Amino acid sequence: MTDLNHPLTDDVQLRPATPDDAASFAEALTRSRAYMKRWEPVRPEVFYTPQGQARRLTGLLADRDAGRAMPWVLADADDRVVGAMTLASIELGPFRNARLGYWIDVDRAGQGLATAAVGRVCEDARDRLGLHRVEAGAVVDNAASQRVLAKSGFEVIGTAPRYLHIDGEWRDHRLFQRILHDGPPRH
Repeated sequence: MTDLNHPLTDDVQLRPATPDDAASFAEALTRSRAYMKRWEPVRPEVFYTPQGQARRLTGLLADRDAGRAMPWVLADADDRVVGAMTLASIELGPFRNARLGYWIDVDRAGQGLATAAVGRVCEDARDRLGLHRVEAGAVVDNAASQRVLAKSGFEVIGTAPRYLHIDGEWRDHRLFQRILHDGPPRH
């Protein structure tokens, strides 16, 4: 099996999420809460605790084990979470598609980490999972996220009115896709 740890910079690697990441997730999400508020759903307070993150990770890892998701963390040299990437809603068969979600810690934003990580996740989606396509959405006024997707080879495929409930209201999203290959589906 291909190694799933990918160095992104000298001090940050992309690696699969583990249950041991719960406390570090809680710290990073709490630190970045105000920064990410405009782009995130309203969350209950327990979401920002190690216990809340442990529950969330348990669900994500169960989805991974069932072939429905692949959660990664961006971890610094001290193995602290500084971001996350998740392929969710993985569908095989003739569709071979997944949805991509991601965030970067407020202290590491604007350093190219998201772009590097999105590229590696798409490579794994193609090479390990045999996916044909990855889709993503960004709130229409989230220019930074749209830049990440454009730099990572995603193309705009439309706008979805009132697509997700973000920061307390239904928000329009720009939808993107990246075609990973045009070969036949792997069986």
